Formats: sequence, C-alpha cells, structure tokens
Amino acid sequence: MSAHNPRQSRVLSGMRPTGRLHLGHYHGVLKNWLRLQQEYECYFFVADWHALTTAYEEREIISRNVWDMVIDWLACGVNPKLATVFIQSRVPEHAELHLLLSMVAPLGWLERVPTYKDQQENLREKDLLTYGFLGYPVLQAADILMYKATAIPVGEDQVSHVELTRELARRFNYMFGREPGFEEKAEEAVRKMGKKNAKLYANLRKRYQEQGDHEALEVARALLEGQQNITLGDRERLFGYLDGSGRNILPEPEALLTPASRMPGLDGRKMSKSYGNTIGLREDPDAVERKVRTMPTDPARVRRSDPGEPTKCPVWDLHKVYSDERTQDWVMDGCRSAGIGCIDCKKPVIDAVQAELAPIRQRGEEFEADPDAVRRIVAEGCESARSDARETMDEVRTAVGLEYR
Repeated sequence: MSAHNPRQSRVLSGMRPTGRLHLGHYHGVLKNWLRLQQEYECYFFVADWHALTTAYEEREIISRNVWDMVIDWLACGVNPKLATVFIQSRVPEHAELHLLLSMVAPLGWLERVPTYKDQQENLREKDLLTYGFLGYPVLQAADILMYKATAIPVGEDQVSHVELTRELARRFNYMFGREPGFEEKAEEAVRKMGKKNAKLYANLRKRYQEQGDHEALEVARALLEGQQNITLGDRERLFGYLDGSGRNILPEPEALLTPASRMPGLDGRKMSKSYGNTIGLREDPDAVERKVRTMPTDPARVRRSDPGEPTKCPVWDLHKVYSDERTQDWVMDGCRSAGIGCIDCKKPVIDAVQAELAPIRQRGEEFEADPDAVRRIVAEGCESARSDARETMDEVRTAVGLEYR
C-alpha cells in the first residue's frame, strides 16, 4: 500500500443508521475518525440506503436513527469544519453512479464477495434474496468513487470491498477512459499549471515515455499532487497523459487498514446490540454504573473470600481497555488472593468509563437541545458533497456518452 500525502488525500467512511451508538462504535470507528479528520480531507456519511439493503421493512425507524447517530458523531468530536458530514440519500448522484457501474459489473464478482454468503448465513431471519443486497458492494463502490477518495479506513474483513471497488474503477477506466479530445484536454490542463510547472511536467513526461525513467514518473506524479490550480478531473487526466494509459476518470482507492479493535461487551463477547451487552455513549450515568456493577465475574468466586482468576472474568477485558499497568497489577494480585472483592475490582472501570462518557454526554445534550443546528450541519454537508458529486457525474456521463449536446 502506497503512502498517502496528508491533506492531499481524501478519506471516505460511513455507518448504517442503527440508532444510538455505544462504546464499541467509539473505540472501533469514531476515535479513528477523530484522528483522520486532522490528517486528511474527510467525508463521513450516513449510509441510509445501505440500511435498506438488509432492513427495508424497518423504514419507520431509520429517520430517527439517522439523527440519533449524527448527534453521537458530533458529541464524540466529529468536526464539520474539518470533515464533510452528509446523508447518502440526500446526494442522489450516488444512485446514478451505482446504476452506471452496475452496467459493467460482472455478476460473478458480486457473488464472490465474502460477506455475501456470510451475511445470508448470519441473517437468516432477513429477506436477503434481493438485487439490493446482491448489489450493495456496487453501491458501496459508487459511494467511494463519487468523491475520488484515495484512502478507505477498513478492518481486514472489509478489504475485499475496497478491492472490488478498485476492480470496478479499473474496468470502468479501461472501457471509457479514452475520452474524445483527450490529448487536447490534457494539453489545456498542462497550461493551467503555469509556465514553469508546465515545462517541468513536459520534460518529465518525455523522460519517462522516451527513456523509461521511472524516477521521472514519480517526480511528475508528485508535481501533479501539489498542483492547487487544476481540478481533480484535470489531475487524473494528466496522470493518464503522463504514462500513456488514458484518463483515470475514477481513481482506484486504497484500503487504509485500521488497528484491530475488539471492544468487550458486558458479558465478555464483542460489544454488540444484537447481544444486548452494550454501554451507550449517552447513557444515563446511573444506568452505566448499574450495568458494570452487575457484570458477571469469575464463576469460581462464589464467596468474597474465594480467590479468582482475572483472565476468566469479563471485567478484566474492560480493565485492559481502561486501566493503567498499576491498576491491572492491583486487580491481578487482589483477585487471585481474594484481597479485593468484585465490586472493588469494578470501581476503577466504572470511574474510567464515566470519565470518558461525561464530555460526550454533555455535548450530546447540547446538540439534542438544538436539533436545528444539527440539521443545518447536515444540510451544509449534503450540499458540499453534492457539489463534488455533480462534478464527478459530469465527467462520468461524458465518458459513457450520456452528454447530449
């Protein structure tokens, strides 16, 4: 995976609106988003159309879930001044690009996506025998390619989706990349760079194409990445003009692997709403304390005087997330010697979780009290995203031959 140039690269990530979020979402996704928005140009979107691929019968609650989730994002620190926050269905160009990509997406590619059969097996209570479910990776590709995102933060289990997006972009570019008047448009884009940079680009292009100088190719690519006075479309056109391949209308994204995060739930399994073992990000403090205090512990500790084994206790998994080394040593020694009780052991976890949630809860209450402000943030994000989407679709329609003049 090649290195990304901060603030030169676009990151896109989204979540299905499943309602209020919990600590698993925070540690698994949102903390990473907060870091990424400082380093990249970020697009974070509510994947409401994706929610319909597996839960179309729950349409009544999707709207409420959308706003609950956005408030959680903002409460955690997602900053609309640093990232574009928008709702997928408010940018209908996603549907158009999905349609056009589906025209060239081989059926076999979709049937081989690992999660296709996995979800059919794991969600047997759902009706997944629909085109929407089979084609959701194409919609996901459209989400990514619409904004020419270069880095997609995913866990290892989602890398196959990014790879499919790359394959679809490659196939689309191969079929439609040689636009009419390509060389003339490329030369016009070169002139926009200014005399000095245009001369340097031309020299580097000649060195690569005539002498096979790969160092010149890399220098030229770096030169293009640094250009501020050309559009993304021109930049991709000049990349193709540089190596003779034609224009990459839809640039291939790369997977940006996120650190593995398994936030333990209250029962020791992965924190998940389906297991009923979550702690909500804006949950009432008394409810949070009650949940942790009543967590199951090492079954060997029937009485206070019985020694236990922390590694067999779900509370220990939370200590590994929230407690420093000194506290963890105290837990190990105290539990194994019966020097501390289970309530004593849980107290540092309760304090740490409450400290983490307090500012999130406070900011969440402020956004809940001003729903118009939340809607304005999303409306502005949708308009910004749609402006970019319109530009991409103008290029795509022209490439496919759907611009009638």
